[in-house]
Amino acid sequence: MKRTSRLLILTLAVGALAFAAFVPLTAPLAAEEKVILTPKPGPEPRINGARIFGVRPGSPFLFTIPATGERPMTFAVEGLPDGLMVDPATGQITGVLTARGEYVVSFTAANSAGTAARKFKIVCGDTLALTPHMGWNSWYVWENHVTDGIMRAAADAMVSSGMIDHGYQYVNIDDCWSVRPDVKDPSLLGEPRDDKGMVNSNGRFPDMKGLTDFIHAKGLKAGIYTSPGPYTCAGHVAAWQHEEQDVRRFVEWGYDFLKYDWCSYNGIAKDKSVEELQKPYRLVSAILAKQPRDIVLNLCQYGMGNVWEWGAEVGGNSWRTAGDLGGSFEGIPAALFRDGFDVYSANELHRYGGPGRWNDPDYLLLGFLSDWKGGTAMTPLTPNEQYAHVSLWALVAAPLIFSGDITRLDDFTLGLLTNDEVIDVDQDPLGKPGLRVAKNGDLEIWVRELEAGSKAVGLFNRGQSLAEVTALWADIGVQGGQRVRDLWRQKDLGVHKDSLTAYVARHGVVMVRMWPEDR
Repeated sequence: MKRTSRLLILTLAVGALAFAAFVPLTAPLAAEEKVILTPKPGPEPRINGARIFGVRPGSPFLFTIPATGERPMTFAVEGLPDGLMVDPATGQITGVLTARGEYVVSFTAANSAGTAARKFKIVCGDTLALTPHMGWNSWYVWENHVTDGIMRAAADAMVSSGMIDHGYQYVNIDDCWSVRPDVKDPSLLGEPRDDKGMVNSNGRFPDMKGLTDFIHAKGLKAGIYTSPGPYTCAGHVAAWQHEEQDVRRFVEWGYDFLKYDWCSYNGIAKDKSVEELQKPYRLVSAILAKQPRDIVLNLCQYGMGNVWEWGAEVGGNSWRTAGDLGGSFEGIPAALFRDGFDVYSANELHRYGGPGRWNDPDYLLLGFLSDWKGGTAMTPLTPNEQYAHVSLWALVAAPLIFSGDITRLDDFTLGLLTNDEVIDVDQDPLGKPGLRVAKNGDLEIWVRELEAGSKAVGLFNRGQSLAEVTALWADIGVQGGQRVRDLWRQKDLGVHKDSLTAYVARHGVVMVRMWPEDR
């Protein structure tokens, strides 16, 4: 038979059941079709996203109930504690909790097609980010061209695209919002700080408080970026010797997330000892802890000093585990497997993640990205690599922060970002990251233990051609008959005994969830 580079629909035998799978039969990458596996949401309500949320006593509370289905939709919350209220039209929960404790409530979403209900736990205590962060970051598409208008458009798009209905919350500015003193561009100039030493934004961000108010009004949260050194990676004014003032400024402006990027702190640190690597992060987290606003802290220092071993100890809610995934546009595919799969496995990073402390292998590099030549281009990842990318991030409980052009989402990219059964794995309340349990050459099995005794399993093929991949129950840690469900297609695959076998495309994945057959 003549070999073809098209993506074909084949019927593959998996155990005792035949199911449809999409597999490429050759290597030419440009011809891989963008097969959309995620079914579109139906008209009936479905409540999505996280099932648990952390807030500190006295901090402003904002959480939007994520739900798909036809609008108009009305929302209600049973058992909502004193100090909080819900907007029945938007599902936005706001207010302030003062009493520590755990509050189990019930969300309800209703429209003309039906009603959905879901339990939800609010934990008022000292720990934020009880599930991995979900949102968008400006860097890999806008880099040093970011503006107030771009950020507002991103917030609009997170709502209009429906991403907010699947649990995405954060709209995060990366580098280049503060003054850059060494350029002629007047939009980047200005007084770096006011007479009290408080940091100022540059001319591209004329009203930071207005921007965060705009984002919050949509039920979303706002993130910002700086460095512990004197300058950011792109040469803009950063926090060195003004750490407390800058944090207070971020609180004044209303930010909810801080990415703290090592950058020019290289010139401050005495050496690369763990003590020196920890110092700026201990300082900023102590300052954040005193604020009347919750700000999630992301440590961005590229895995130096095995940051996963101490990131939580110094107050980080997440930490980058390797270099920039998109350091070069052409290098993204190789970096995905090297910095995603291999760094994680070699260092057993599953031992360090959990509620309030997450390994961060960098952003989801999907859709249109900066080509680092002054323009944008579609991600160099093949369709199958993109499925592998999102699947691995969900299995290892990584933050799902998209960094492509959110205003130009095609249906394929939107399907990758909004598969609620895959997101449920990432946001599982147990908070136990997955790990690689078997490797046979280019074929790998990854497993994540989930709430209520189920398991998520990824059958990955890092090889150059279609391959048969088998997941053995002995490796997964289960026994007897297992009910298996294909998560990307959202289809049941029946009960399987002892193992699961599937054909997996070049650089692709089959991602499933399984339960004991009697549950």
